[in-house]
Parts: sequence; C-alpha cells; structure tokens
Amino acid sequence: MSEKIDKQHELGKLIERYTGQDGVHSTSIPSLFLIRESIISEPISRVNEPSFCIIVQGEKEVWLGKEFFRYGPGHYIVASVDLPVTGQVIKASSDSPYLALKLEFSSSEILDVLNDREIHSGQRKNAKRAMFISEVEPSLLDAVFRLACLLDNPIHIPILAPLFKKEILYWILQGPKGEALGQMALEGSNALQIRNVIEHIMYNYEKSFRIEDLAEIANMSAASLHRHFKEVTAMSPIQFQKQLRLQEARRLLLAESSDVADVAFRVGYESQSQFSREYSRMFGFSPRSDINRLRENYT
Repeated sequence: MSEKIDKQHELGKLIERYTGQDGVHSTSIPSLFLIRESIISEPISRVNEPSFCIIVQGEKEVWLGKEFFRYGPGHYIVASVDLPVTGQVIKASSDSPYLALKLEFSSSEILDVLNDREIHSGQRKNAKRAMFISEVEPSLLDAVFRLACLLDNPIHIPILAPLFKKEILYWILQGPKGEALGQMALEGSNALQIRNVIEHIMYNYEKSFRIEDLAEIANMSAASLHRHFKEVTAMSPIQFQKQLRLQEARRLLLAESSDVADVAFRVGYESQSQFSREYSRMFGFSPRSDINRLRENYT
C-alpha cells in the first residue's frame, strides 16, 4: 500500500511540474492531459469524451443524468462513449490543489486490445452503464506512471507511449468493470449499437427525431432501444439531446452571442420560453443571468 501511495505522490509532483497553473493542459503525448485546480469550482457541464481519468490529489463529483459519481485518490473514472455530464471539483486548495491525469482513447484502440485477448463471446449481453468508477490497482497505476514519465524523456514517446496506453486499456479491461468498456467495441453488441445512436444524436442534436428512426439505426425495437439507451447513458434519448442542446447554447451565449432567441433557435428550440425554462432548470439561472454571472467570474 505504501508503494502505491508513493507512486501517486510522485505522479502528483510530475503533474505539478508540467502544469504550474490551473486548467487542463495538453502534453507532448497524444491524448494525454494533465489537470490542476487550486479552488473548488462551480459545476461545469460538458461532453465527456471516451476517456480514463485518475485523481492523485483532491476530489471531484460528476453527474450523469440523475446518477452521481464521487471519486478521489485511489480510484479512477472511465467514460466509454461521449456523454453529457456535469462535474465539480469539491476538494482543492492553493496548498493542496486538485491534480488529475486524463487519457482519451478510441473504440478502435479498445478493439485492438480485445482482439489480442481473443474475446468474441457475449456480444448480445445487456448493455452496461458507459461511465463507471473503480479502484486503481498497482498494475494500472504503474502503467500510468510509466506513461507520464515519458514527458521527461520525449524521445521515447513515439515508440513507448502507444504501448503503455495499450497496457492501461488492458488493465482497465481486466478490472472488475472492464466489460462495460469492452462492450463499446464488440461488433454486434447492444452497447455498440447504442453508441451508433449516440453518435447520430451528437452530430444532429439540433434536429428533431423520432424514436423509430433511432431504433432503425440501432437495429432494435423502439422499446429495446429506449431500455438499452437508458442503461448506457442513464437518460432517455430525448434527455440526452436536451443536455447537448443546453450545453451548446451556454457555450454560444458565453462566446458568441447575447441574443437568447437566436441561440435557442440555433440549438433546435422553436420556443424561447421553453428554452429559458429548461435552461434555468439545468443551470439554476435564466440564460441572461447565467451568462452575466459567468462573465463576471471570468473577468
């Protein structure tokens, strides 16, 4: 146990060295990000890409639909598909900042590991939740540490980083909840069919759809689609779309436009009043009040 704590401490020092200030920092290793926050943040809504995230200091809460995840040192969180989530750093200070490492991955990288393990059975099992928390095993932490240490020896990144990343995915797949990750790459699995529907909604979130059309994409009945979609994402397709629309509306209002009616129309709403009601329900403030508040906080 002390060896594990020592390795987490060393990983924390490395993250501090390569960040230096708060924020999400890209690195010279493709798809690897280092995160530092010295204050408790307000809830932030965003789309979580397929990724693995390990915290070495501090704590964080994440909401997926109405489902709640809380994790800190010694645990990691995985999102196996794109998911609209709300996250908040709940334990951080200038003396002891929140420190985390995030590694993004693709379904083809998962499939590459699965093929090496020759997993071909169980494709039609019920889909599992696409986000989960698990305890960091020493073997997984060791692989993460070796990957991060390549930042000190960048000449080795092109050859070793892909190998260490594959090892990390291997240990996650070997873990107690690894099946929830592997299901997203297995041809013919219910989860993979739901992933196809998720991608369709992601690229067409501003358009209306019929459940029957989504069911056709998934090659399922409407009832089966609804059940599996909710199992994977913790929300219905309509709720999933609504979160995407409201997140994008908030981004547009903050970055580009103060015209609430225009933004509501751009993200797919026909009624400004309905947009304002749903925006207030999700973010706790009316669109104008929320954007004014956020701008004051960032200036």
